[in-house]
Amino acid sequence: MNILIIGGGGVVGQKLARKLTERGTLRGQAISKITLADVVDPAMIEGAPFAIETTTCDISDAASVAKTVTAETNVIYLLAAIVSAHAEQDFDAGYAINMMGTLNVLNRCRELGTKPVVVFTSSIAVYGGEVPDPIIDHTFLNPQTSYGAQKAIGELLINDFSRKGFVDGRGFRLPTISVRPGKPNRAASSFMSSILREPLNGQEAVCPVDDDYLHYYLSPRKCVENLIKGAEIPAEDLGMNRCMMMPGRMWSIRQLVDAMTAVAGPEPAKLIRWEAQPEIKEIVKGWRFDLRPEKAIKLGLTADESFEDNIRYYLEDDKPQA
Repeated sequence: MNILIIGGGGVVGQKLARKLTERGTLRGQAISKITLADVVDPAMIEGAPFAIETTTCDISDAASVAKTVTAETNVIYLLAAIVSAHAEQDFDAGYAINMMGTLNVLNRCRELGTKPVVVFTSSIAVYGGEVPDPIIDHTFLNPQTSYGAQKAIGELLINDFSRKGFVDGRGFRLPTISVRPGKPNRAASSFMSSILREPLNGQEAVCPVDDDYLHYYLSPRKCVENLIKGAEIPAEDLGMNRCMMMPGRMWSIRQLVDAMTAVAGPEPAKLIRWEAQPEIKEIVKGWRFDLRPEKAIKLGLTADESFEDNIRYYLEDDKPQA
């Protein structure tokens, strides 16, 4: 089993590689190699009993994709993207990477004729606008940002290339992943980790929305578990729509902060400054949150039991040691 993780330098890509390394198998086969690809050379995963390689790949460049996706590749995790606020600010880059990058990967698979499994990470940003709640499996996509539109196009491509037999695709609309380790990125949702991560590390953080703002969350640990399960779902169980919501749970900002307090005590919450940022609120107000991921749950994917778990996972897996 030869696995390629495009976006292998990111938080989810690195965690996925480590989990697969611990596991040693995917889709009932022993893993023989994992390749981590990203626009800059990803960090190496140590201690694997099989080959781990790193490489650079710019998915907006078809020639770069052709060098990375080979006939030996059995499973591709297509995680690479530029995130929401960045895609909104740089229209051309968003479409070059998020749309054309996806098409470049799928076209390369078609060219090879090997029909690899392709696991595509979409986003709940594909929902929005004049769509009634709740959001169910057959709710039509109505994104209100360029990022959401690019991900929705990617889903259509996954479905069509799978229908034609070029790939065995499956796409998962990720909730906001929190608590993410590392530094804030250019995602509009970045504050949903930073208002927890920084205070847990003894640093100040700014919350740009009101504490009653509701959103849909999943921990990095559970996201990785679901991506592995998602690759193993038999093609015949996916039905005519290969893309679906990944399970998450809805909580308010206040509930996130209360969960942090329940696990880590009252001091971290004192480091949050509540300062409205209209440009962030304008993006996130269009995101929908009453999601009912029944298809994914039937297929074995799961959500976190509580946000306290999300806080504990960060402390166990990612908090920098003093």
